[in-house]
Amino acid sequence: MTDEPDEPAPAVPADDEALLAQCRVETFRSGGPGGQHQNVTESGVRLVHLPTGVRAVAREERSQHRNRARALERLREKLEALHRKAKPRVKTRVPRATKKRRREAKRKRGEAKRLRQKPDVEE
Repeated sequence: MTDEPDEPAPAVPADDEALLAQCRVETFRSGGPGGQHQNVTESGVRLVHLPTGVRAVAREERSQHRNRARALERLREKLEALHRKAKPRVKTRVPRATKKRRREAKRKRGEAKRLRQKPDVEE
């Protein structure tokens, strides 16, 4: 393993044709509600973005064309989410009163456990 950061993922193309060119399109019988038509046509669409391996599936519609459009929308959303940078967490100081309550709760818990023990012979 190297300590070098991974290569940044390629930017998401603006138009659908360019994005489709980077994908493998798989069609399948989607099943589910939709009756005979959906059971015999390969209307389900799975898009696999080859550079990143991200997958998007659409199988709601009876039309392969509409499912492809939905899968493209979903893939675009996933890729944009992949490129989005996470906001760094802003550290906050634990208030004095909270620390005091924590210590008091620990002290009470310890006291309760101590009272469950058998008494020492020396006491």
